[in-house]
Amino acid sequence: MASLIGSLGRCLDYARLSITDRCNLRCRYCMPEEGIPWIAHDDILTYEDMLFLIDILQDLGIRKIRITGGEPLVRKGIASFLAMLKPTFPSLRFALTTNGILLEKYAEILVNAGFSGINVSLDTLDPEKFTFVTRGGDLRQVFRGIARATSAGIATKINTVLIQGFNDGEIPALLEYAHGVGALLRFIEFMPLDGDVWSEGRFLPAEMILQRLPEPEMWHFIEKKDHSEGPAMHLRHEKTAQRIGIIAAVTHHFCDTCNRLRFSANGEIRSCLFSRKGTSLFLPLRARERNAVKELIVGVAQEKPRCWKDLLDGERHMSRIGG
Repeated sequence: MASLIGSLGRCLDYARLSITDRCNLRCRYCMPEEGIPWIAHDDILTYEDMLFLIDILQDLGIRKIRITGGEPLVRKGIASFLAMLKPTFPSLRFALTTNGILLEKYAEILVNAGFSGINVSLDTLDPEKFTFVTRGGDLRQVFRGIARATSAGIATKINTVLIQGFNDGEIPALLEYAHGVGALLRFIEFMPLDGDVWSEGRFLPAEMILQRLPEPEMWHFIEKKDHSEGPAMHLRHEKTAQRIGIIAAVTHHFCDTCNRLRFSANGEIRSCLFSRKGTSLFLPLRARERNAVKELIVGVAQEKPRCWKDLLDGERHMSRIGG
């Protein structure tokens, strides 16, 4: 099997594949109240296109595919697509990221489909806060979904972006909840990707998150085996043995070990998760031009930026000069 080598000699073996731009929530930190223009139906990759792409990625040395959105579980025919992946590509690991609203319905389907794990985005345990920040979401659906997933035996991670003045007071409650349902809780630094939402006063650095943990002296870092364990720094509580993760994406970015490529639902590839611009694979994918798709992927991989901060600075500069 080939290896996909990016800039700085990084081996890229992990792909995030968005299968839809649509979502069943309207989160305030994600989109404006009036929503955003959806990608036209004819411009979205078909499931057949995606299977062709995954086959190419496997040839290039990708070992793990994470299915994302939007909200991936809203796409029509998703159950059949999920069920096809592992039988078609038995050597690959598949995971999924969801907001949890539809997870109760699909948890056992994901288990039967051989998915190695799911990530659930959950930033508050307060029903009123949740409804406010998601513009109408029902937190009870998420709770039921997580309970169904963990009871079905699928490895479940809860991703919580901590924001000063919004949910930083919920750290103890989130720890207790995750421990109770048997999920791995991961606290994530709030990243400055949207100037209308992000402000320095709302940012909670990893060092402060550690200080806010109940009994901070009882938490001890666990040494990583390798980069395949992901970007989180893991800790274990001395008494309860609870494990948690902290993703310090701003203060201690993991760009030097980043092994990911990102593919959007309309067939664009981005070498960084936070890039606003991509290279389109749509036409060669639709035409089943295998070599052309491979060449484009390899080219983008070789241009992977040293750091997401450098990437955003460059894109802002190009925007100012009209590039």
